[in-house]
Amino acid sequence: MAEHESEVAQVHQSFDNVEKAGHPTTDIAGGSLPDDKQRVIDEKAPFVTPDGEEPNEEEKRTLKHVAEHLPASAWLVAVVELCERFTYYGTQGIFQNYIQRPLDGSQGRGALGMGHQGATGLSTFFQFWCYVTPILGAVIADQYLGKYKTIALFCGVYIVGLAVLLFTALPPALEHGSGLGGFIVAIIVIGLGTGGIKSNVAPLIADQYTRKKMAVKTNPNGERVIIDPAVTIQRIYMIFYGCINVGSLSLLATPYMERDVGFWSAFLLCLCMFLVGAGVLVLGRKFYVVRPPQGQIITDAFRCMGVMIKHFNMDAAKPSWQAEHGRSSPMRWDDHFVDEVKRALVACQVFAFYPIYWVVYNQFSNNFVTQAGQMQGHGIPNDLMQNFDPISIIVFLPILELAVYPVMRKLHIPFKPITRIALGFCVASLAMVYAAIVQHLIYAAGPCYESPLCTASMVDGVAQGNNIHIAIQTPAYMLIGISEIFASVSGLEYAYTKAPPSMKSFVQSMYLLTNAFGSAIGEALTPVAYDPAILWMFVGLACASFAAGILFFLIFYKLNDKEEEMNALDADEYGPDQHGVAPVQQEK
Repeated sequence: MAEHESEVAQVHQSFDNVEKAGHPTTDIAGGSLPDDKQRVIDEKAPFVTPDGEEPNEEEKRTLKHVAEHLPASAWLVAVVELCERFTYYGTQGIFQNYIQRPLDGSQGRGALGMGHQGATGLSTFFQFWCYVTPILGAVIADQYLGKYKTIALFCGVYIVGLAVLLFTALPPALEHGSGLGGFIVAIIVIGLGTGGIKSNVAPLIADQYTRKKMAVKTNPNGERVIIDPAVTIQRIYMIFYGCINVGSLSLLATPYMERDVGFWSAFLLCLCMFLVGAGVLVLGRKFYVVRPPQGQIITDAFRCMGVMIKHFNMDAAKPSWQAEHGRSSPMRWDDHFVDEVKRALVACQVFAFYPIYWVVYNQFSNNFVTQAGQMQGHGIPNDLMQNFDPISIIVFLPILELAVYPVMRKLHIPFKPITRIALGFCVASLAMVYAAIVQHLIYAAGPCYESPLCTASMVDGVAQGNNIHIAIQTPAYMLIGISEIFASVSGLEYAYTKAPPSMKSFVQSMYLLTNAFGSAIGEALTPVAYDPAILWMFVGLACASFAAGILFFLIFYKLNDKEEEMNALDADEYGPDQHGVAPVQQEK
């Protein structure tokens, strides 16, 4: 292939220039890299379409677009995320009962006895904190340590938080009043840990796939198809999200452990599982493809945006624009960097509607748990019902990925990220509509009607809830799960594909920050989280989510037409850096 040979020749030449100039060719740990030329040529290969020539416009329009298989290192990252999410959901999913119910009160096993509003407020703060801290993790990764080392660092922080949670949940600690103080310290430390991991693990898994340009491939049956990096990234995040939800099935075990043994046993299980994930991270370090930090990239990005704001012009930060307008102020960046920042801003403006979605999503781990506790459980713990959210995702993800999406691509029916996100908002609104209906049915049933868990429902000193079966809540969780496939998975995908290579973690943290804003809105709604006003809160959230989905689509649908153009920008940005060294390196 002429193009491949040309780019390989350029790599050889860039290394010759490096050697002549005396620049060191070292890995991120500072050690010498063996056979640098061949390493960079091998890593460059996916960018120059080794399976065939790049498709022309006619081929892009007529041939089927397919995904490639995931590299083994991507599966290792997925296992790490599975273990972390097992821990996060296994603990956070039982926080509502841990905080709400008294240690040996009339409502069953609990710990802190802070009531419904106190539990909702504190658990919502935890969610908020977990999605603010990714900014810190992103800055450390993009500017100082890189994604892998940042994840390893914050794993240590996470373990400390889990240990505090475990030891302060032991019966002697609770009896001596250490529960609340220990819990607050634990959620602050765990929030730091999960934030540092969360902002980096999603871009790290996509970094394992290095192709950036489409290529035409001929299958053994003679069919010509296009290997499409965008389709592969979509598959990566579908699998990644599937692993998240397999991990969240920890809630199949922790509610029973909470009820039958004690909260400490559930927290111990989660700590052990997290240690497994940390072990996989460390033992697999030689297999990961990592990108080194880029220095003061985040600082420069904010300075660049400051210049844009100052001149009310997004091109004003370009050195070429400054020169054209007779300004000679020195810049730490070039025109290409400004284009990268503009591209990151496009992704961030798309995330502006997400807080509304996250308010709806967060209901399944707090107010839905309380709602389930107001019904007849028939031996089912009220916080066990949350498992229908990940179960629905695990069921519907492969159906969409292996059946629906391929058929749509074969028929050339576009279903691009903006459309998928808008649909996710609308499906989430249906979940809230259903939750409001269930709440109405609870209030319509005896013996307590609009005052669930009153003394009239007591059996052996434990309130049983109104006479309606807990299973009726299942569709609400399933609708939330389906909405995640469209809104949340597509958001992860969009945050990665639209972020410039030097700011993957930072843009991912901006996406995660929208969840923090959603938690803040949820915190503001805590005063109406009481019976019977909560029914109207569900109705209001349903209307807000549906309206946000429609507005989102009307404002951003034109970005669907620019999808391939924006994704193609990465293809020209992963070549050798200013010193001639390709930024894709193997962790040592």
